[in-house]
Amino acid sequence: MYSARPGGHRYHPVLDRLPVAMSGTVALLAGGALALGLGRLGELHSGWFAYAAYAGLSALLGAFSRPSAAPVIGTAAWLCCNAFAEHRHAELGWAGAGAESGHLVLFTAAALLLPLPAALPRRAVRVGRLPIV
Repeated sequence: MYSARPGGHRYHPVLDRLPVAMSGTVALLAGGALALGLGRLGELHSGWFAYAAYAGLSALLGAFSRPSAAPVIGTAAWLCCNAFAEHRHAELGWAGAGAESGHLVLFTAAALLLPLPAALPRRAVRVGRLPIV
């Protein structure tokens, strides 16, 4: 489906999005790379900057993924944030169901932010019926 003719200024073709498994792989690799970048900046600790960075990463990866990949991207971002930003030595810690599920919901919602509106139908096709004479 297209929103306009291919020569116009409103031409928006439907984008092919990454499947769920590929989105999870990219999220884990990008989460590790983000941990290296946060380490270089000296921000590899539990704080708002690390959470905002991983939420931004989730939103960016969600833009290129299918909406069904959002829980996988959110889980991968939570794993990397918990293991590298909060505990620093690649070990997972548990701060309680409330805190950890809040982080997981934040990363999953960020991953759903961009692909969900793009997955909605672009335009309804209206067909006029001719009367039978």
